[in-house]
Amino acid sequence: MKDSENQVCRVLVVDDEPTVGRAIKMLLQFDGHEVQTVDSGEAALALLEQRQFDVVITDFSLLGMKGDQLAARIKQRWPDQPIIMATAYAEVFSTFGKAHGDVDFLLQKPFSQVELREAIISVLTRKNPNSNSGLNIASGQPPPVNFIPPPNPQP
Repeated sequence: MKDSENQVCRVLVVDDEPTVGRAIKMLLQFDGHEVQTVDSGEAALALLEQRQFDVVITDFSLLGMKGDQLAARIKQRWPDQPIIMATAYAEVFSTFGKAHGDVDFLLQKPFSQVELREAIISVLTRKNPNSNSGLNIASGQPPPVNFIPPPNPQP
């Protein structure tokens, strides 16, 4: 779903459950994003040393290093890196959507594609508050958040 007006966001998804990682990747690719997935905090840090990403989306309940620990390590090295934590335990941390610690946005699992799009817009807008909506950090162009409204209910 690429559009000449939209630029691709580079997204890193960190989830140790392969099915969940693939599902998130599919949702993001549907909107035209470039997505890489890894299954651990250690793998995410290694990849971040090699590549720059516009957004990191991490699960909280990772084996080994937890998502909040990963977020802290990322922010130590790359303080401006936008991070979304997708978790079934968002209420433990804070209210849905609000930042917590080194995480810029909490996304309650399960989430919809619309909620995922809104989370990306939110963290990219915080990164660049002078933008009109979500800004792609690398290109200065809007990310491909092609909102598809639900069909109108029939009377």
